[in-house]
Amino acid sequence: MKKLIKQALQGERLAIAKLLTLAENQHPSFIDASSVLFQHSGNAYRIGITGAPGTGKSTLTAKLALSIRKSGKTVGILAIDPSSPFTGGALLGDRVRMRELSGDKGIFIRSMASRGALGGIARTTTDAAMVLDAAGFDIIMIETVGAGQAEVEIATLAHTVIVVESPGLGDDIQAIKAGILEIAYILVINKADLPGVLRTENALMSAFNSSWKQVFRHHSDIGVESNKNQLAVENSGWQVPILRTEAINNEGTQALLEAILAHQQHLVKNELLQQVEKRRLQFEYEEHLRNLLFQQWKNSLTEKERHEQLDALVNRKISPQKLAQDQINER
Repeated sequence: MKKLIKQALQGERLAIAKLLTLAENQHPSFIDASSVLFQHSGNAYRIGITGAPGTGKSTLTAKLALSIRKSGKTVGILAIDPSSPFTGGALLGDRVRMRELSGDKGIFIRSMASRGALGGIARTTTDAAMVLDAAGFDIIMIETVGAGQAEVEIATLAHTVIVVESPGLGDDIQAIKAGILEIAYILVINKADLPGVLRTENALMSAFNSSWKQVFRHHSDIGVESNKNQLAVENSGWQVPILRTEAINNEGTQALLEAILAHQQHLVKNELLQQVEKRRLQFEYEEHLRNLLFQQWKNSLTEKERHEQLDALVNRKISPQKLAQDQINER
C-alpha cells in the first residue's frame, strides 16, 4: 500500500486508478491510505457541474476541460452515472461522451456508478476527489448524475457549482421554485441554438434579479449548523452570471471558464475560500461518521433480531420513529 500511495502521489495513472477502485469499493485498506493522502490534498480547485438529464453536461464538461488544459493546468474528472435499482450495475457512458479527451496525460477521467446514492453523486465521490487532489491535479471537475430539482449535494463538494439548463425543459415556473437553481454560482443555458432560449434566459434572469439576496440561504449549508457567518459565505456580493453555450460546437466555453476564474478570485479576494473548504470538510466528516455508525449498528444485530424488529413494524406494534429512538437509547 505504501508503494501504491507513493506512486499515486507522483502522478502514476495506474496507481491512481487502483486507489480510486479501493475508494469506490470502500475497501478497509483505504481508511489508512486516506490518512496519508489527505495530508497531500487541499490544493485542487473543485468545479461541480449539475443539471437535468439531456442538458449536455458531459459535452460541456469535455469542452471545458480542453479549455482548462490550454491554460496549462491539469484536470481530474469524476463523472457520475446512474445505477440500476435492481442489479446495481451501470453503463458508464460519460467516458464514452468524452472520448476527445483520451490521450491527454494532463486529464484523468473516472466514471463512477451512483450505486443508489441520492443527491446526484456517489457515496464515495468525496474520497475519489481526495485521491485526485493528492495526486496533484490542479482542477477537479465533478459531473453529477442527471439531477432533479432537489438533488443539491454537489453544493457541499465544489468551490464553484455550475447548473446547466437548456431550452424547452419546462415552463417558466421552474425558474422560481426552490431547488437546484439555488446552488448555482454560474448558470449555463446550453444548447443555446434551440428555440426558446430567450424565453428561458428571461425567466432565469427575472428569478435571480428579484431574489438574489435570498439565494443560497437554503441549500448552501447542507449538513452544517447555521450561523450568520456561514450563511454569508456564498451571499457576499457575487451575482450569478447566466451564460449561453453550444457545447457541441464549443461556443461559449471560454466565457464560462472566465466566469469560473472570476468566481474563484471572488472567493479568494473576500477570504471566503477557507470558509467554503471548512464547510466541505465538516460535511465529509459527518457523512463518514453517519455511514460508520449505521454500519456499526447494523453489524451489532443478529439476523433474528433484525427479523423481529421488522415483524414488529409490519404488525404495527411500534412505529419506525419509536423503534429508532429505542435503538439509540439502548446503545
